[in-house]
Amino acid sequence: MEKQRFDSLGLSPEIIKAVAQLGFEEATPIQSAAIPVLLTGSDLVGQSQTGSGKTAAFAIPAIEKVDPASKAVQVLILCPTRELAEQVADEVHQLTAFKRSIHSVPIYGGASYDRQLFELKKGVQIVIGTPGRIIDHLERGTLKLDQLKVAILDEADRMLDMGFRDDIQKILDATPDERQTVFFSATLSGPIKQLISRYSRDAKTVAIERKDVAAPDIEQFFYEVPPRGKTQSLIRLVDFYGFRLGIIFCNTQRMVDELADALLAQGFSADRLHGGITQSQRTRVMNKFKNSEFEFLVATDVAARGIDVSDLEVVINYDLPHDPEDYVHRIGRTGRAGRKGMAATFVTGRDIYKIQYLEKFTHSRIRRANIPTPSEVEGKRTELMFEKVQGLLASGNFADQTQFTDRLMEEGFQATQVCSALFSLLLGQGGNEPASSKKNEFPNELADNEGFAQPKGFKKGNFQPREDDRRPQTGFKPAPKGPFKGGFDKGKPSKFAKGIKNDRGPRY
Repeated sequence: MEKQRFDSLGLSPEIIKAVAQLGFEEATPIQSAAIPVLLTGSDLVGQSQTGSGKTAAFAIPAIEKVDPASKAVQVLILCPTRELAEQVADEVHQLTAFKRSIHSVPIYGGASYDRQLFELKKGVQIVIGTPGRIIDHLERGTLKLDQLKVAILDEADRMLDMGFRDDIQKILDATPDERQTVFFSATLSGPIKQLISRYSRDAKTVAIERKDVAAPDIEQFFYEVPPRGKTQSLIRLVDFYGFRLGIIFCNTQRMVDELADALLAQGFSADRLHGGITQSQRTRVMNKFKNSEFEFLVATDVAARGIDVSDLEVVINYDLPHDPEDYVHRIGRTGRAGRKGMAATFVTGRDIYKIQYLEKFTHSRIRRANIPTPSEVEGKRTELMFEKVQGLLASGNFADQTQFTDRLMEEGFQATQVCSALFSLLLGQGGNEPASSKKNEFPNELADNEGFAQPKGFKKGNFQPREDDRRPQTGFKPAPKGPFKGGFDKGKPSKFAKGIKNDRGPRY
């Protein structure tokens, strides 16, 4: 199904405003398909993978059905785990930012009963919780579902796999028969179909069927980085490989603006493109970028459509896209006309699980790579500077400046000292300014390279990431079982970016 803009889905001004504040410009396929159906009051069975935007697909219509004048629980969202319940609760909170009279509370095991009891007693319209703790409150009499309007089961297949079938049935039996029932599940097994048959009425099915798409023949890498270190990781990557023309994709308008401002402050030539700027501005920015009048375009998916730049060196996914098809469209903008291109993707936390799905979806290998350390960036700059001076000397194409060297040598300086001083100035190491006062130093967690594996095997511009399995460096749990698994054949190390020049000053 084609995507639609949120303002075309018949939503309230408050929801439109909340979505705009989050920076999203158009609904994902599952949102475009499910929201209109749910707004009519029909029961629904949705099939969609994690990361497709399904939370907003069921949360937005549910919020729209809430009566703010009533303090009774009107929406119940069941989740299999505490972590998912927290994520859903956070998104619901953001979507209700401009509906001041609507309140929600997460209820799950391991959290304090006191806060949950306080919120329930005060009155909330939306409850997000795990089956076990919901049953506990029902038995205590602290949670009443007699006025429930919408019951939502998120990741129903996982809840059944975890043995929550009896709890789910007990919870649904405690709700009014005329409620709206919504099932979201990646798969529709026999037990799930039995639940749907028993607890829903004429449920409509919305399934986002994805046709596997072959990714362009370009080098694809992912970098596991801490959330607060993404910007500095980006700067290191660009300085190390000397990229001069690229697109950096973000998921929201707000992130585009923040990142573009950060790059400009660091001395990059950059501009932005998103749905919040006027058409005349967009045309001007696109024309300038096509003419290579600046180095990096920071953009959202919607705004960047139609851009075709043949010399594009790199596409960087600063934010992992929600839709795998968007990933293919993004990286397909580089490596055109027979040129070699690169796609780099930053992942944080649990987003790393989505890499396996992207590999399955694109039938391609996305290799783990490592963010260069500050010393490696400095070493690369020094090497490039040496090669540049060496080439200039070999060509003989430079002006005669012997009068300066003669004057310095007459004052007693040796030729090697003069050369060393000049190289120090070229590399930004001259002057009396202490090293600790450099403007562009990295924060401690990046300066110490905490959380990053050290790259090896880089010589003269050849990008050779460490061949790695899907295991993380530290503190990382194996990916959960699911319908998609990685396991693609290992390719040869990449040799991208050979001989790229970079004369930009230091930023670390």
